[in-house]
Amino acid sequence: MSDIYNKHYSDDGFWQTIKRFAKKAGASVLRIAFQLYYLARSPATPLWVKTVAFGALGYFILPIDVIPDVLPGVGFTDDVSVMTTALLTVGQYVTDEIKSIANTKVYEWTGM
Repeated sequence: MSDIYNKHYSDDGFWQTIKRFAKKAGASVLRIAFQLYYLARSPATPLWVKTVAFGALGYFILPIDVIPDVLPGVGFTDDVSVMTTALLTVGQYVTDEIKSIANTKVYEWTGM
């Protein structure tokens, strides 16, 4: 599945989605997204792991998905499922440094 959404990923699209939905998505969604983002950006990350991460992030930023992100309470359910599955698949590559950077970013965007 990651290959399908990989082509939809862009850094600009990622940050635009974060800007648009940070408060609505909440800290737990952002934490997963930032962990995948910084994992994919790390030079030490294997290519197949980057592909999985960018695929999940591509789904996250895709404006049309199974459950529209604008729906209160359920809008990010599908995004969380896709990103959580990706994180479970590649989680062994998420270093303490990546977790720390992700947590700092979550705090910057949400105060949590």
